[in-house]
Amino acid sequence: MRNLLNFIIRYSTWFVFTIYVLLSCILLTKRDDYHASVLFSSANVVSGHVYRTATGVTGYFNLRSINESLQESNAALENEILNLRNQLADYQALVSDSGYVHHEDRFDYTLASVINNSTRHPRNYFTINRGTYDGVRQGMGVVDHNGIVGIVNVAGPHTARVISILNQTQHFSVKLKDTPYVGSLSWKGGDPSIAYMEEVPRHAQFHVGDTVVTSGFSTTFPYGINVGTVMNRVRMADDNFYILKIRLASDFKTLSTVRVITDFYKAELDSLSTFDVEPTQ
Repeated sequence: MRNLLNFIIRYSTWFVFTIYVLLSCILLTKRDDYHASVLFSSANVVSGHVYRTATGVTGYFNLRSINESLQESNAALENEILNLRNQLADYQALVSDSGYVHHEDRFDYTLASVINNSTRHPRNYFTINRGTYDGVRQGMGVVDHNGIVGIVNVAGPHTARVISILNQTQHFSVKLKDTPYVGSLSWKGGDPSIAYMEEVPRHAQFHVGDTVVTSGFSTTFPYGINVGTVMNRVRMADDNFYILKIRLASDFKTLSTVRVITDFYKAELDSLSTFDVEPTQ
């Protein structure tokens, strides 16, 4: 109590001044409609500015949750597209195969955040905040909202390490969109936005700006996921093939939210690819 009294006595001049100002404003607005309207208008302007500032601040802090919600929606839509493509292939098989049996959805997405990333080394990796407890396994493909970004290399219970496209030891099966021409995508180091599509036949028809997508020839990535666009052609020593310079669709320096692709046929397809058929005697 003594401290409170000392505080009031110390700043009594300011308290008296504030009381007089408030009384003056009250008397002024009660006796004069014009001054009252000016005061209220000014108060509305100030309060509006305060509200806008507060809304902007709270909106900024809500951006992360909004972004996560949008990423989940995009993942659901892209997953639906992948499965519709798979079902379309099944229906096309129905035309020539009366023994057709419908299969359940083949693909699913697991949303994850990048918690560590590198782009400056010859062999780059990044870490995500999902692991085996979330269904993430070694060999699964990883994409962001622009295109493919890597393959799961090691999976722990809660986190996983992903081999980035920006890794000189890795090759990815890709093709020119809407063409039969397949090649191998690799990164040569240096610019994190540039990779190369090798083994493109010399007779392949393409143009600058053409889209490069995943070939679907593995269980890592389904067919048709964006990879990048053709920049120009690089001639190989072998005159039968070309190398295409590709601008990657994903920005690896700002990688934040990614999706891990689950292929429910992966175990079956992998076992078939390694199955040795005994020769008949």
